[in-house]
Amino acid sequence: MSLSPPAPKERRRRSSSILAHVEPETIEEQNDQSSLSNLNASWVNNKGAWLIHIVLIVLCKTVYDLIPGVSQELSWTLTNITYVTGSYIMFHYVTGIPFEFNAGAYDSLTMWEQIDDGDQYTPAKKFLLGVPIGLFLVSTHYTHYDLNMFLINCAACVFSVIPKLPSAHRVRLAWGYNKGADHDEE
Repeated sequence: MSLSPPAPKERRRRSSSILAHVEPETIEEQNDQSSLSNLNASWVNNKGAWLIHIVLIVLCKTVYDLIPGVSQELSWTLTNITYVTGSYIMFHYVTGIPFEFNAGAYDSLTMWEQIDDGDQYTPAKKFLLGVPIGLFLVSTHYTHYDLNMFLINCAACVFSVIPKLPSAHRVRLAWGYNKGADHDEE
């Protein structure tokens, strides 16, 4: 019987970067992606898909206007923040697709990366990039260029626009850990 201490568990080294890059697809994943159309991302090119963004913004603005005590300035800022947060979650946070017929081919991709097969500067992506910028400009105008509201609206716009840029393609915020790594309880 040995009295030596137990061997320590080997742990994966944590990266010091908060950015993680998604690996390119394997040949099998590329074949799965090309076998069927991606219903999760193809809707952005259909009629009415662009109009729904404007309708959601108008609806959100109307709801905030109905709340007593909310000024027009605050209403526009809340509309901007709500739209930007919702679009970030929908396009840049959630990965994969809700359907099971693509054999997991899109499990590592966000919806933004799935739109138009990842091509940049397509009409749909230009529109989806322009909406938060336009909403920022409208919100800034209707808040009468108040510095505090400007900074909030600008931060919201930047929060939404940076993930849409080509340099952010397949880049994730890792927040100190890799999602694919095994983590031991501490």
